[in-house]
Amino acid sequence: MASFTSKVLYTPLQRINDAIVSVENGSVVSVASRNEVQAAPNKPVTDFGDCAIVPGFFDVHMHGGVNCDVMRGTASEMKQLETFLARHGVTSYFPTTVTASLDVTLSALERLADAIEAAEKNGGGRAQPLGIHLEGPFLSHAKRGVHPPDDLLQPSLGAFDKLWQAARGHVRMITIAPELDGAEELISEASRRGVCVSLGHSDADLEQTRRGIRAGARHATHTFNAMRPLDHRAPGILGEVLTNKQLSADVIADGIHVDRAVVDLLFRAKGIEKFVLITDAISATGMPDGRYMLGTLEVEVKDGRCVRNGTLAGSALTMDRAVRNVMQFAGLDLQQAVRAASINPAQAAGMPKKGKIEPGGNADFVVLTPDGEIRATVVKGVVIQ
Repeated sequence: MASFTSKVLYTPLQRINDAIVSVENGSVVSVASRNEVQAAPNKPVTDFGDCAIVPGFFDVHMHGGVNCDVMRGTASEMKQLETFLARHGVTSYFPTTVTASLDVTLSALERLADAIEAAEKNGGGRAQPLGIHLEGPFLSHAKRGVHPPDDLLQPSLGAFDKLWQAARGHVRMITIAPELDGAEELISEASRRGVCVSLGHSDADLEQTRRGIRAGARHATHTFNAMRPLDHRAPGILGEVLTNKQLSADVIADGIHVDRAVVDLLFRAKGIEKFVLITDAISATGMPDGRYMLGTLEVEVKDGRCVRNGTLAGSALTMDRAVRNVMQFAGLDLQQAVRAASINPAQAAGMPKKGKIEPGGNADFVVLTPDGEIRATVVKGVVIQ
């Protein structure tokens, strides 16, 4: 057994001062104040001083980093990516596809399923892929962003089942435009299989959005981006995302995709329980300016902006930066910002045991300095610094 101590710990729903968390075999044994529990005798104790111990971050929408695209990366490149993610506080993530030809997508899903199954057997030490997020191909042509139009598909159970089989059932999230013919049937079936259906890349009106939610959708993808703009007489998809209390919504808080005032607006609309941070990071993350791949697409990156033919194409954001940004943009305190990067995405994704520090759960947590910088990350009890 090993123990870790710090000035404060956020579970994240509870604050524990002068905290101690004890870990054994990759799982949390106990979480308490040092006034209540002492470290096991003759066992290692790591004291993180005035830092905060918080749950590991969970990024449900990311395409890559350190020159690795998740649709193209080798096993070795994926391990390097996962080490990079852990150093930025991410302990769990959904590798996210981008629309490509069916053959390319099926091949990518098979490799990602291999990575997920291999990670289930490893001993920690890097971010863990827990499932696949399909961003495409069931998206609106009008709001496709950089997704290639020739590879977009109309929703159908047959097409979805091909993707599901290639991924060996590891699809955990899918972004769908609810206005497309066949979308409601697909949303219903995906939800039945335990997939979190997220509305996005959509030009839906209000009623089309509501039908998608009634069919089983429960989340919104990179809110404000690739969505019909809000109109006070025809509120559309954004009107429903902002006002539906059952729907969670994520945002790219890099200061590029969405103005900081609009990040604040989303937080005020959704409240602390339904506000989720994502990165939408591509292979350029952690790399210098240049040209990088997003699936099969080449993207130009300059000064943190990822662009293809004048359209934003993912981000170069890390999750620790997103946490610090949202504290500045929307006035969240550290506990709230951490919640938006940990338990909120886990709950949105239907993985309620993730994103929190509790006895019996995985020993996945992050150590933050008072300035919100990463001091260390722990994955399954293994420390990465």
